[in-house]
Amino acid sequence: MKDKRRYILILVLCALFFAPAKAKIQTEFGDSTKTHVFTLKADLLARGEYIQGAVPKEDETYAAYIKERTRLYLNYKQPYLEMQITAQHSGVWGTSGGGAFNLREAWAKADYKGAFLQVGRQSITYDDERVVGLDDWSMTGAWHDALKLGYEGFGHKIHIWGAYNQNNTNTQGGTTYLNGSQAYQNMEGLWYHYDFKRWFSASLLFLNTGMQSRRVDSLGQQMKKIYYQQMLGTYWRFLYTGDNASKAEAPWWVDIDASFYYQFGKTEDGLPINAWMVAVEAKAKANEWIQLNTGYYHLSGDENYTVPPPGGFGLQHHTHDHSFNLLFGSKHQFYGAMDFFYLQSFYGGYSPGLQDWHIGATFTYLNQFSFQAQYHNLATSVRVKNSPTLMLGHELELCATYKPFKWMSVEAGYTFMQGTKTMEMVKRASNRNQSHWVYLQLVFKPTFVKVRF
Repeated sequence: MKDKRRYILILVLCALFFAPAKAKIQTEFGDSTKTHVFTLKADLLARGEYIQGAVPKEDETYAAYIKERTRLYLNYKQPYLEMQITAQHSGVWGTSGGGAFNLREAWAKADYKGAFLQVGRQSITYDDERVVGLDDWSMTGAWHDALKLGYEGFGHKIHIWGAYNQNNTNTQGGTTYLNGSQAYQNMEGLWYHYDFKRWFSASLLFLNTGMQSRRVDSLGQQMKKIYYQQMLGTYWRFLYTGDNASKAEAPWWVDIDASFYYQFGKTEDGLPINAWMVAVEAKAKANEWIQLNTGYYHLSGDENYTVPPPGGFGLQHHTHDHSFNLLFGSKHQFYGAMDFFYLQSFYGGYSPGLQDWHIGATFTYLNQFSFQAQYHNLATSVRVKNSPTLMLGHELELCATYKPFKWMSVEAGYTFMQGTKTMEMVKRASNRNQSHWVYLQLVFKPTFVKVRF
């Protein structure tokens, strides 16, 4: 009897797993002509990871863990008004305290004839998310408590926003912002986008970020000064589909984007900033199965970057900071899947910059299964003193994704990196010569109910 039940259970699981992705569950109710809409949906992500040779601690050779993130979305829409509340729990299985629970989003948006006002905890993301993005690979993602105003219409989009952060203890007096939920005390931004033609668009982005000073006065007290750094950049995109079809419907397409950003102002230590980055990415869909991509990223680095030998000490005087800061970008999307750069810091806090040449291909079958392969050739932007070469290493990434249902996906990936002596120097770790990373990820995104009334 037990064997029979076991076989039935296996058959049921197989039927669920290999069921067509077009299978639907009735979740939407009400008259489609009604203008009030309430939606309740969820997002559960579980990812197991095994890392060997890429562990930040030099005395450890590997790490293994399982991360989980759960989000519950409540969204309400009516004419001229939209509100959303997103509760979130994230953590590592077995961690002390059971992980972290917070409010991921809590915003209201009023709009009228293209003009809008949005206030509260919200995501701010623009263009390819290189400097301002969701950062959704991380368990918590990126969010900002901000006020945003804008207008969208006739091909034009303009957004203006501002955010101001303060510690709860300072409501009784004081303005020094330390150890808060954000890296900045205040942030203001302007984004303008225009669609010139169906096939070409361009954006301008300006950010002004106020950072609490890390300097101390002659008495060893924290200075209350705020240092401001600015960033100005542009993003261009060319998309050609041949017959005016949308990108999703076109049998083939070519998609090329390019961006340039320049940073100036002062760091938290009061150093003048003079940094930049440039990126070019080209993608093409050859047919319904194959997509190809290639690109080059170059981020400026500090010309005086140096690393003392193991066991030694060394101080380097810096008069400027030439290291480009990615600020609020979705860093995992770029610069190699192992996140060696810009999620993990270089030794000494400064950066020798980064060059990333990459090429890849994606194979898709029936919109359910995809396999992606990427190769990265990585190097520093400036010569590190006593390093044999600019080259940091070679990285190979393999990723397979299967979507048995619209609301479920299974993803598995493997990444291998062959590092160089320069890589060992800038990370001050001998275990970076060969690195392996394997992960398995399950994502469930069901819509529980959608009601129109």
